[in-house]
Amino acid sequence: MATATALDRAALCGRYLCNRRRSRAIFDTASPGAYFDRPISLRNPICFYEGHLPAFSVNTLIKRGLGRTGVDAALEVTFERGIDPEDESTVAGGERGWPSREAILAYADAADRLVFEALASADIEREDNPVLARGLAAWTILDHEPMHQETLAYMWHRLPYAKKLKPAKAPAPVTGGVGPRAQVVSIPAGRATLGAAREEIPFGWDNEFPQLGVDVPAFSVDAHSVTNGDFLEFVEAGGYDREQLWSAEGWLWKTEQRVVQPAFWDNRGGARVWRGQWEEIPLPPAWPVYVSHAEASAYARWKGRRLLTEAEYHRAAFTTPEGGERPYPWGEEPPDETRGNFDFRHSEPVPAGSHPAGASAWGVHDLVGNGWEWTSTVFAGFPGFAPMASYPQYSADSFDGKHWVLKGASPWTAKELIRSSFRNWFRGNYPYVYAKFRCAS
Repeated sequence: MATATALDRAALCGRYLCNRRRSRAIFDTASPGAYFDRPISLRNPICFYEGHLPAFSVNTLIKRGLGRTGVDAALEVTFERGIDPEDESTVAGGERGWPSREAILAYADAADRLVFEALASADIEREDNPVLARGLAAWTILDHEPMHQETLAYMWHRLPYAKKLKPAKAPAPVTGGVGPRAQVVSIPAGRATLGAAREEIPFGWDNEFPQLGVDVPAFSVDAHSVTNGDFLEFVEAGGYDREQLWSAEGWLWKTEQRVVQPAFWDNRGGARVWRGQWEEIPLPPAWPVYVSHAEASAYARWKGRRLLTEAEYHRAAFTTPEGGERPYPWGEEPPDETRGNFDFRHSEPVPAGSHPAGASAWGVHDLVGNGWEWTSTVFAGFPGFAPMASYPQYSADSFDGKHWVLKGASPWTAKELIRSSFRNWFRGNYPYVYAKFRCAS
């Protein structure tokens, strides 16, 4: 029996349309000649993702949830799932015959009409259907698209500048300064709450449940993210040549891929530059450095320190010296532009510490925004984990001991994804994430 709807359908429809407009704007910044390119060899070509986003919504809400017919069964298989291979050797060789952009856009238009009608008027909240319970399928598709918008930005960052079109209103990079003064914050032993209680939030991915309370021993942590200027010292000290600083997996990756500096750095005429989204920029020393987990871990060992655990991140971000917990590092107020660099306002990082109003109660800065935070926690489910009915393989496929938890948000993270329970994850040797770190002891 269906329950009386508690969903704000106008809000759901508005968010869906906002997602779709933003995705279209992103795809329109790739030149036509780049549409079938694969800027990151470990991912599908660009064209796949323009089809995947509407196909995922159809497969999840229309077909799996409502039990209705989709738009094009063949395309809904073609665009069903992306790839996350361990290395290029496991990527299928050869080029498949992808549909033209015109065909993909025609499919997307039909899919959008179907999904919008369902969000507006279909029976999308049924407690007798696990895919629709509490509007699960609807929330799933609304959270899914902005996550892909960020990973698209990772791909765009690898495209040659001649193959992308800079938006007329792209914000100018905020550079300057040498970075904040080094400061270490001591946080006493105490409790931290990871994940969320299902009844307390309208939606969360399966890896966010059930809620988990953890006793966290005392630790110290950098008040600010490691910057490009900090990391340059590691590079110039020969950090990439000292095997003892690296894990076995990280050293193998570094050696085979001939990695000598972060993927976001380049060398031009004897000077280092930041490989920006729309232009090269003289390396800004005050920006947080974006690196792989392997590189972050090697730097921390060089400093005689380590990365934060996921539980320590929660303690530093969401607890208070008085013993309380709050939903955001800064308190109860919802995310806005004063709290951090997120929600597509900037294409690049800004100098570390630029948003003091977003600091945690302990005085730790940029825990949300300006780049995801690598942790030393291997991605796995909390005790009692159960796959979600709307997307059962979402998390479980990555419970392989080879992915690491990231927390926080980056400049390209939608504000709707900013919640204390949200967990991101990537392979340790994947260097294209907007991911920073800080050291702990």
